[in-house]
Amino acid sequence: MTVIQLEYFLAVANCGSFSQAAQHCFVTQPSLSMQVKALEEELGVVLLDRTRKPVIPTEAGEKVLAQVRIALGEFGAIREVVADMKRETAGKIRLGIIPTIGPYLLHKFIPPFTRRYPKVELEIREMVTSDIVEALAHDRLDVAIVAGGTCGEGVVERELFNDRFYLYVSPSNRLIERSNVRIEDIDPSELILLSPGNCLRDQIIELCQASREMPRHFAFESGTLDTLMRIVDCTGSVTVIPEMALEFIPAERSGQVKTIARGAASRKISLVMRRTYVKHSIVEALYNTIKTIAAQQAVK
Repeated sequence: MTVIQLEYFLAVANCGSFSQAAQHCFVTQPSLSMQVKALEEELGVVLLDRTRKPVIPTEAGEKVLAQVRIALGEFGAIREVVADMKRETAGKIRLGIIPTIGPYLLHKFIPPFTRRYPKVELEIREMVTSDIVEALAHDRLDVAIVAGGTCGEGVVERELFNDRFYLYVSPSNRLIERSNVRIEDIDPSELILLSPGNCLRDQIIELCQASREMPRHFAFESGTLDTLMRIVDCTGSVTVIPEMALEFIPAERSGQVKTIARGAASRKISLVMRRTYVKHSIVEALYNTIKTIAAQQAVK
């Protein structure tokens, strides 16, 4: 049994396909298949149900897979222990980030992080929360930046900063003359939302106590906040945006942004990882970099 065989088995289980696993591992499919088969022969059990599409672990494979994740995690920790001894932060970290955070935060922490930690390879993927949860569970991500409290059990969550909600109002909407808007003054039929799968959508629905199937004359859903704001501008509707998006609103449209008169109108931005995660030095470096950036922004 070799580490390579365990890695290839894990890759197939994660990808659900021998061909995709081979691409992920940068080897040919025959080579990967041969190594997985050799592992099965040594253990004396069939680990993968090849008749299923996608390929899934057998009952025996699931039990072995749980141990493989632990074993590979401990194996990867060897490099981290040595890096800590050398007082250096090095290695690869796969970071997930949700679409309502990525465009407003990545450009702020990536430059200082890469300058300070040149030996860290940062691989970033923008994904909705449900996909991030799955990717963390199947070892396709190491850590993620999400809205706090949205990933369920099985993860460690570390709060980064608080992100307030604001109402973005069309110039033709009745609320345009207000500077501060109460939750009860927001007409749910005028509210346009992000597409299903975005956790910010669910937070806004809960905040505004709006029905998921609310009647309205005009309905629009988008995967991006920028698109929502453009639609608001020309339809007389409203939407809710996070504080981190405010600096990207042109000065001529700043009057369309209204504070929401409710203390709990905000979300927590957090760094999450699996409970068995081992790249502690890189996580600390990432966490401290973002916390520093957030503190500097709060002072301005």
